[in-house]
Amino acid sequence: MHLQRIQVPDFRVLKNVDITFEKKFVPSIFPLGSQNGGGKSTLLQLIFVLLHCSSDPDKIPFLKNILYGLKIYDDSEKRVLAIFDIWDGEKIINLEFFCRKDSSIQELLGANNDDETIDYSDFRFSVPNKLEEFKTKLVVLKEESSNLAQLERNLKEKKEKDIIIEVKASNQRLEENGIFLIAVDNIRKAFIDEGINYPLSDSISMIVKDIKERIKFYQEKQNKIENILPKIIEYMKTEKLLYISNYSSHENGSEDEVLLCHINDLDITESKLFLNKLSQKIFLAAPATQIFIFMSKDSRKLLLKAAPKEDNNYYSEIQDVKSKITSLFTYDFLSVELIIKAFLDARDQDFIEAIETGEYGNNYKAIKRELNQILYNKKINIDKEFSEITFKLDRNGETIELSPEDLSHGELKRLSIYMWLKYRNIENAIVLMDEIEIAFHPDWQYQIISDLKEWSPSNQYILATHSYELCQALTPAHVKELEPKLLKQEV
Repeated sequence: MHLQRIQVPDFRVLKNVDITFEKKFVPSIFPLGSQNGGGKSTLLQLIFVLLHCSSDPDKIPFLKNILYGLKIYDDSEKRVLAIFDIWDGEKIINLEFFCRKDSSIQELLGANNDDETIDYSDFRFSVPNKLEEFKTKLVVLKEESSNLAQLERNLKEKKEKDIIIEVKASNQRLEENGIFLIAVDNIRKAFIDEGINYPLSDSISMIVKDIKERIKFYQEKQNKIENILPKIIEYMKTEKLLYISNYSSHENGSEDEVLLCHINDLDITESKLFLNKLSQKIFLAAPATQIFIFMSKDSRKLLLKAAPKEDNNYYSEIQDVKSKITSLFTYDFLSVELIIKAFLDARDQDFIEAIETGEYGNNYKAIKRELNQILYNKKINIDKEFSEITFKLDRNGETIELSPEDLSHGELKRLSIYMWLKYRNIENAIVLMDEIEIAFHPDWQYQIISDLKEWSPSNQYILATHSYELCQALTPAHVKELEPKLLKQEV
């Protein structure tokens, strides 16, 4: 995969951005420079969240977070978010991500349609997803209706305490599926929370009645959707549009806008497969302080709180984001887990080779040699339990064991980047790296270009940077800039 062009008409500080990353350039490393506030980080985040998160339902919340507040202008039918030209190894695939009102498909379908029997007010881009949602809720409602009806028949055989426990459990299962019953709230006040002597038979009957009414509501919705769905699917197929997600542009939280994607020269099925394949080839490395954009609005505010309570703080939120977006890497001081896993994998591979050939392999020795080269004059090893790594330095014929504070931030960061690329098997990928030069001496800022070429040369790298030294390691044509442009420091 190779990102050949990115266009961003208007997103936060990014205005009329149009940058090409030439496929023929060698190496495929492109510094992206500007002064502070130019939008470098924003551009990388936008590329990553659109190309990595759009095809995975579990990552859609992060997409919504970055789109929150993005309004469609009153005088416009849609708002283009970004346009990509991606080389997939055979041809250029053009992707256009844009936003529309969820209900705007009413005009697109209804304006030229003479069928007066159809109520176009129910038409939404999100209808196909709503259908699955309604089907799921109907299954849950029917199951709970059956459970409570059985409970209602057996009231005399059960103790009041056990009945209340079963009602609570049923209500919890409904709420877990986004179903909230008014009857349950009223009854809870009457006999669950306040302990008022309220006839249990009446209570259960009210809940069962409420559930039956809700089943009728969702059944009607499902029938209406199934009636109009073919028209929406046909329109989306004809226009080669993929529905990505609803999102909110307002404080009230109503998700009235949708993000759509148009992919040229591919049908809907091929487009979905391509987006899924592309998502696995997009990686982002950034300082931990840049990750807040993926968090919810309330979580972002934690960054400004002086005394976070218990575990509800900005850095615990970062860990939660990282655990869910595995292609996101922050420049931690040292990727201990990655290093230990690499040693374990090497040991296991040596053992497999011993079984198959009768001789142990050299994988363990090879990884030690590689890491020691990264550290120059220091040596790394792991204890016999494979649970702790150590660093040593040979000085004047004496071996000195080093503490973490004896290693510089730059050394640890360089080692972490190497481990991330090498032992996550990141190859033939689009790798976005934000402020990679932080903690590096100017010589190392220049050297990191050669490092990336050596460590994983099949990747395309886009490096958001303030470093003039890093840019000098490549030709001027490799360097892409956003306003305000980088300024060379006069000596």
